[in-house]
Amino acid sequence: MVRPSSTGSNGVQSIDRAFVLLDVLARAGRSMAVNELVAASGLPQPTVHRLARTLMESGHVRQLSSRRYTLGPRLISLGEGAARMLGARAQPDLALLADEVGETTKLGLLDGERAVYVAQVPGRHSMRMFTEVGRRVYLHSTGIGKAILAQLPAESVRRTLLAAATPRLTDRTLVDVEEILDELEKIRRTGHADSDEEQEVGLRCIAVAVPGAPTPAAISLSGPTYRLTPDITDDAVRHLHSTARRVSEYFA
Repeated sequence: MVRPSSTGSNGVQSIDRAFVLLDVLARAGRSMAVNELVAASGLPQPTVHRLARTLMESGHVRQLSSRRYTLGPRLISLGEGAARMLGARAQPDLALLADEVGETTKLGLLDGERAVYVAQVPGRHSMRMFTEVGRRVYLHSTGIGKAILAQLPAESVRRTLLAAATPRLTDRTLVDVEEILDELEKIRRTGHADSDEEQEVGLRCIAVAVPGAPTPAAISLSGPTYRLTPDITDDAVRHLHSTARRVSEYFA
């Protein structure tokens, strides 16, 4: 249950409670009935009705024909703006990481059933990986996607993968949900994700989670498999974790 603050003036308390409702809907990832919102938020039912009506008028919440509530379209631009600002703040840290390891570095966030890149710094080599900021990629086949999935409970992973589908992009792509779940357990044990020619032939990506992020996030480095060989993994992971700890401060 998300517990609203009990301090502050009535106006501040109303704002706090409105954000509680939005957070509940965002965490659920689905439409919710009033009784579900009441149970998850800890707010009285009249308060939920009143706040929901206000949020509907502003476009931040929608009510479906079933009378269930979902997040509204007005939140899209807010989320995109926040992601852009987060990417800009993380850019210097990614640049330092790219300089340390020589490969392309990225920051990605969970975005529905995919991961979205919000920042990138190219490596120093003439042959390097490039992915445009804003691109959405599969979770099951990318290092950054697997590092994000490993932060979710098993049932959330199942729902996400079943909703998104898991196409076989190369001969090495894991597509079976149970095999992917086993891979995620390995990622939790080792502290890093690895995509070795699973997204694209000849490309390897190593990624780690950003600790404490309110939405699952990860940073990665990627490059050709002939440069990102297994013998450099430990050093690369050390640099990634150091950067992830710094980037986590921007989520606070």
